[in-house]
Amino acid sequence: MDYIALSRISLKHLTVLHVLLSTHSVTAASEILCVTPSSVSKTLAQLRSQLDDELFYRDANGLLPTQFALNIGPEVHQILSSMNGILHQGAFRPELFKGSISLSMRESTFELFANKVAEITQQLTQARSITVHAKDALSFDALHRGQVDFMLLPHDISQPPTRSQQLMWQQILADEMVCLMKPDHPLVGNEMTIDAYLACNHIGILDKDLAEPYFEQNLTQRHGSRNIALSVSDFGSAATLCHHTELLLTCSKMWAQQAKQAQGLVSQPLPFEYGQVAYSLVWNPASLNDPALRWVHQQLTQV
Repeated sequence: MDYIALSRISLKHLTVLHVLLSTHSVTAASEILCVTPSSVSKTLAQLRSQLDDELFYRDANGLLPTQFALNIGPEVHQILSSMNGILHQGAFRPELFKGSISLSMRESTFELFANKVAEITQQLTQARSITVHAKDALSFDALHRGQVDFMLLPHDISQPPTRSQQLMWQQILADEMVCLMKPDHPLVGNEMTIDAYLACNHIGILDKDLAEPYFEQNLTQRHGSRNIALSVSDFGSAATLCHHTELLLTCSKMWAQQAKQAQGLVSQPLPFEYGQVAYSLVWNPASLNDPALRWVHQQLTQV
């Protein structure tokens, strides 16, 4: 072990790097760390010298991390999480917490968990910030690097939200799938057969991080593929389109029962076997070194 090299890099250096990877801004990082921008710049310059890498380049939107900075992000997060756990041992008191919590999920997923997020917010009365990011913006890579603490995702049971051995996931809600259509759709009042289902045009849901859903694979193998006429990023957008077209939306039953966008649409069961679906919580094990994040984890898994 190179003790001399290690002695030249402090937790301050790693903390600055970690925050810069999240903010991509010296000014924003200085505000979070309660130091001056010049202090952040000085620490970054020291890191560049010690690690022999530029770490960040400037572009029109702020600081762009190098591949090396991205690669070491997960290790830096793990080191800081472990030290944070050492510094904050003992019973966690939500009302005294002054740190930050960040979640990532689809907009439609947030509708199901809004009450729980509100409860957490009401207990963390002194928290500096509680942020819910769009999954498309911050996904699995962000969990690796510690940019977000938890992610909530709908998925097929046979298709885990992530196959990364460095991330954990736990099912917290079981669900079903249904088919939504507008009230005057030709299929309303008639039996939903597999032939009728496949004869219609459908709305697809985009997800660049998950493989093709099991229900899609099973449907194609047994009966044929759906005709996806249009793809959108979320159930809400898809449901809005259903009100104006004869397109079908295959989606979460729990979401369809609660979402305002789905009100007025007709729900029918799917005419084929599609397996099991659920909502799961995904997290980086290193994050649970933090007593605050262990508490949030407990709250979310008790939905």
